[in-house]
Amino acid sequence: MTEVDQAPANAPVKPAGAGGPLGRLGEVRHLGLVAALVLLAIVGVVTRPENFATSSNLVSILALASTIGVITVGMTFVIIGGGIDLSVGAVMALASVWATTLATQAYGPVVMIVCAVVVGTGAGLLSGFLIAYGRMVAFIATLAMMVAGRGLAQRMSNQRTQLVQPDNSMIVDLSTTRVLGLPLLVYVFALVVLVGWLVLNRTTFGRRTYAVGGNPEAARLAGINVRRHTLMLYALSGLCCGIAAVLIMARTTTGSSTHGDLYELDAIAAVIIGGTLLTGGRGTIIGSILGLLIFTVITNLFILNGLNTADQLVAKGVIIVAAVLLQRRSLKSAT
Repeated sequence: MTEVDQAPANAPVKPAGAGGPLGRLGEVRHLGLVAALVLLAIVGVVTRPENFATSSNLVSILALASTIGVITVGMTFVIIGGGIDLSVGAVMALASVWATTLATQAYGPVVMIVCAVVVGTGAGLLSGFLIAYGRMVAFIATLAMMVAGRGLAQRMSNQRTQLVQPDNSMIVDLSTTRVLGLPLLVYVFALVVLVGWLVLNRTTFGRRTYAVGGNPEAARLAGINVRRHTLMLYALSGLCCGIAAVLIMARTTTGSSTHGDLYELDAIAAVIIGGTLLTGGRGTIIGSILGLLIFTVITNLFILNGLNTADQLVAKGVIIVAAVLLQRRSLKSAT
């Protein structure tokens, strides 16, 4: 029997890979990701010394990473829990559109923020319910939510971009107001990462997430309500989409059905590069954020060097394949 099988019903479950060979592999991977970031920075300084190392460009990288980064935190929880969420980009777009309708904006910026968060969380709950209690495959349920969410966003906005009204400038201030040289949305991103790390590593919810992703049946025998926990994981992902919607509204001063296009792929790729197993049970928030920063810096380097967007997508695809192959090799060497 496994350690989870022998645990009493209310006992905390040790995260998979928290110690031993897998834990050491995670630490080595983090160092490798940091080294990759340093290497990319060197490439940037060498190829574009007049642009890359400027404060404005570094702030631009962090601002771009903030929106996708919040989504990546939620995606990390879902994938560690053994699931997948393809709907995050569409849910973010839907939340931004709903929050920027004239009817919603009439109530002020606080209501707009609450609306975005509620819409995102509600969409996540619906996906989670279909998966946990409707017994739908996560890929199919979230794919359906992606299509439906994007379609509903287009219908609500009549496929038009909705501007944040001047009376609601508090939202735009998240992007324009700077503290210590950084816009407020970067601090929001940092806060989400901190809370996500604490929840995953210092709470029963986090330990149960590892247990559910590593072995759902053993988790059930240990007294964990696997269905309810799965529901909560997708609600958490939706919550992060709602927060990301507020950040993208701040950056672009708009709500649009086109927001978040392919964000789900970027988030999943960042999580994979960060070392999270697609089969669940192992992963870290720090690894996912490092993976995201690598992707963001690569995008920035392509833009600064005037390279084709198609080449950028090819490069990302190669990186994803390499990360998965490296992950398999690491697992084989650890067992």
